[in-house]
Amino acid sequence: MSGAILEKFSYDNKIVKYFGAATMIWGLAGMLIGLLAALQLFLPEANLGNPYTTYGRIRPLHTNAVIFAFVGNAIFAGIYYSMPRLLKTPMWNKTMSWFHFWGWQIIILSAVITLPLGLTSSKEYAELEWPIDIAITIVWLAFGANMIGTLLKRREKHMYVAIWFYLASFITVAVLHVFNSLALPVSFFKSYSAYAGVQDALVQWWYGHNAVAFFLTTPFLGLMYYFLPKAANRPVYSYKLSIVHFWSLIFLYIWAGPHHLLYTALPEWAQIIGVAFSVMLIAPSWGGMVNGLLTLRGAWDKVRVDPVLKFMVVAVTAYGMSTFEGPLLSLKNVNAIAHYTDWIVAHVHIGALGWNGFLTFSMLYWLWPRMWRTDLYSTKMANTHFWLGTLGILFYALPLYVAALTQSLMWKEFSEAGRLAYPNFLETVIQIIPMYMLRAFGGFLYLSGAILMCYNLIKTAKQGSFLKEEADEAPALAKHVEVKGEFWHRSWERKPVFFSVMATVAILIGGLVEIVPTILVKSNVPTISSVMPYSALELQGRDLYISHGCVGCHSQMIRPFRSETERYGEYSKAGEFVYDRPFLWGSKRTGPDLHREGGKYPDSWHYHHMIDPQSMSPGSVMPPYSWMNTTMMDHGDVPAKIRTMQRLGVPYPEGYDQLALGDLKIQADMIVANLKESGIEVLPDTEIVAMIAYLQRLGTDIKKTTATNP
Repeated sequence: MSGAILEKFSYDNKIVKYFGAATMIWGLAGMLIGLLAALQLFLPEANLGNPYTTYGRIRPLHTNAVIFAFVGNAIFAGIYYSMPRLLKTPMWNKTMSWFHFWGWQIIILSAVITLPLGLTSSKEYAELEWPIDIAITIVWLAFGANMIGTLLKRREKHMYVAIWFYLASFITVAVLHVFNSLALPVSFFKSYSAYAGVQDALVQWWYGHNAVAFFLTTPFLGLMYYFLPKAANRPVYSYKLSIVHFWSLIFLYIWAGPHHLLYTALPEWAQIIGVAFSVMLIAPSWGGMVNGLLTLRGAWDKVRVDPVLKFMVVAVTAYGMSTFEGPLLSLKNVNAIAHYTDWIVAHVHIGALGWNGFLTFSMLYWLWPRMWRTDLYSTKMANTHFWLGTLGILFYALPLYVAALTQSLMWKEFSEAGRLAYPNFLETVIQIIPMYMLRAFGGFLYLSGAILMCYNLIKTAKQGSFLKEEADEAPALAKHVEVKGEFWHRSWERKPVFFSVMATVAILIGGLVEIVPTILVKSNVPTISSVMPYSALELQGRDLYISHGCVGCHSQMIRPFRSETERYGEYSKAGEFVYDRPFLWGSKRTGPDLHREGGKYPDSWHYHHMIDPQSMSPGSVMPPYSWMNTTMMDHGDVPAKIRTMQRLGVPYPEGYDQLALGDLKIQADMIVANLKESGIEVLPDTEIVAMIAYLQRLGTDIKKTTATNP
């Protein structure tokens, strides 16, 4: 505005530096843990012979470290850098910025401590227990309040497209986290989900899919819309395309969660909705990719020599690949082949390594020289990182696609006699061991590149001088005068509160339509008269199963395919899971499905299989759980667990909490007696006894009667 008085202010680079440094530190830690997990898939000895570093416990540690520590800190670094500059004002409250930073690091540290100890809810991407969930909510709301406060004191009239994505991410993650984390505590680090079985599965994957959407996608699209034009020195290709991209993406994404549960006990109507909206998602997703890539029109000569732009091009391309593959995998005929195989792992990592990882690397390479007022220490080293990372992605993903097709074809193949060609699940595992080795090599290459980047950025910082506060000036926000015929979206862009309300409405519709009927309409979950609550010892065994992360390798959901019913038994029914808090259907089969495991083998078989898996299944990649033979369980919390379950509606008899320990002892003594007949001496309070009780219960209720729909 001509003649306007310029107000002076400064941007805080220190908070960006801290979030950026945390991104690098946690990124290396998360990738290293991931490499250890990858090694364990073909080298069980890599579990280091203790309960804390087994695959079942470090896999969720790896996913949490990469998603919330590495990617999360990268999001915050990018937002704390870009948002003040887009709005021409410092962040609203510097104290809140630092509360956000330290609060987030403490949450990550708590995950590092609790997950290896087996303190977990087992919900994918939401494994942390209830006190940490509350802390996440508080810190996330502080972050959002700081964002909204900054918006309200802005000097820039219109909100740029990146801000739209930041706002939608904050709102949706808050809603998803709160509703998925609802649980009733038993103790300080133990709780039971507020939802059970089919309902829990739907809520979890409403969260799980949209955690990918609104934590790993939308904030990174916001970062793309800021950093890619900055690095290329080109305007965004299409403003109108960005509008269509944003609104269609946030509306459609929230409906797609059920595509993770195709052919399961989830009601058919919910599955169909998930498929339909997943297929529609390809349009806005590719709209974003096209908008990003075409922003580089006229800058391709620069792309060939600038490592920042190289990383960005591959990142946006990986986004396009992942968002094509997602709708493809949601088609029921494709899902029938891909689900529970390594295809899902490859798909997730194309997005995580390519889209999230490479965009994070490009952002850090762009930020560090500017904040330290110097040139990048070594462009050659950055280019080497680019090729190490790219080769790492290829060596990681391509072998897993081969493994997935091998798994699926072997699982489904029948002989000329009409029998399963490979009835032993282990035969399929042995065939793909070389693919797991190549996968680990790809992870090693990717980690090596990240280490190289950290060295490069440290050297860059050492040769420069850090600019703690970056000065700027701009006129105060002028009062807007309504213009006749103004484009409707331009009007929305200067109304952050109204814009946020509209975004909230857009993301709530899908969730309400899918979840409310599943929870409130009883006919969606037909009951089975013979299905009873778990006994006290079985409940202890189930909690132990959860604690050891067994769901990371074993599903408990037999789909209605002949290949699965021939291999495992009767397909799974919705009514079988009404007392499962949380559900344990799983998302990957490294081992066989266990839903009909009960009564399949004697107690002694389970004992030997847990203590030394290869003694019963030669060639197995399952690690030994030898400590379960001697580790004593504390059953003192059983009455509290029973009372908590009763509050959640599980029909234990009144006063059963006082009788539960007696029942537990009777069942434990029976298992001990069975083992003794086989020459095995074990104490009744050991972990192995509880685990056997749970495994022997799985799927046995359905054998007693058929389903009834009251």
